[in-house]
Amino acid sequence: MTKLQYTLSLLLLVFITIEVGAQSKSKSNSSSGKQSSKKEWIKLFNDRDTRDWIVKIHHHDVNVNFGNTFRVKDGAIQVRYDQYGDFNDQFGHLYYKQPYSYYHLIVEYRFVGDLQKGAPDYTLRNSGVMFHSQDPRTMPKEQDWPISIEMQFLGGLGDGKPRTTGNMCSPGTIVVYDGKLDERHCINSTSKTYDGDQWVRAELIVLGDSLVKHIINGDTVMQYTKPQVAAGVVNNYDPAVWKEGKLLSEGYIALQSEGQPIDFRKVELLPLKGCMDPKALNYKDYYVKSDPTACRYKKNK
Repeated sequence: MTKLQYTLSLLLLVFITIEVGAQSKSKSNSSSGKQSSKKEWIKLFNDRDTRDWIVKIHHHDVNVNFGNTFRVKDGAIQVRYDQYGDFNDQFGHLYYKQPYSYYHLIVEYRFVGDLQKGAPDYTLRNSGVMFHSQDPRTMPKEQDWPISIEMQFLGGLGDGKPRTTGNMCSPGTIVVYDGKLDERHCINSTSKTYDGDQWVRAELIVLGDSLVKHIINGDTVMQYTKPQVAAGVVNNYDPAVWKEGKLLSEGYIALQSEGQPIDFRKVELLPLKGCMDPKALNYKDYYVKSDPTACRYKKNK
């Protein structure tokens, strides 16, 4: 055997050994049930209507969609003001029907059109998604903002100046940022500036009251902990729901309307709380918070 033939034979033997080992490991994982769980995302918005959502607009009772503010067209939730006249501080929110505590949320948005007449200047190309919010049905007619945390969306103004998005704002709340309670109402993220009417992908990873992470177009742009009830911004709330210092570990998710036309699409949520018992039928290896009451088991015959 020549030196070349020997080298080729040795390389072939090494390849066969690696391939057999890989196949053996794959079969072992399969037989032991160690395959990764398929992620089961929930479409909060079904691309057709908002029947699973609750409307609350300032100066109006719950579920009064004044001026057809929230509407569905071309597979998107559109926020529009063509039936308004003066804006008159009619800040609104569209809430998903049930609260969540541990989850990964995806929302895609884009700013369109011009700021509505009478809307505050700060709402120009400004919107957001609220989370850990109070139940909208606990909000009086004249309460302006929900007690909640906001992932704020801002659009560039086309002036070449930076304007971050995926920021944190805190109506009636406060968070721990960089290791200490931060009393600023809004804290800027480290995101890029997004001008024009381009779609932007925003993600939230929320782990109860322990950790919140903001992601914009795949980049983590800020994170903080311990969201809690604190004085500021929210007016005319029901005193019965106000509990100063209470940690917010769950709540409702809402899309915002504050004077700037905007479109939302692909509103999807991956629960991160559920059954963590590998023996259960609905076990998921990506859950991070155990809920034994959610476990389902195969019935014995």
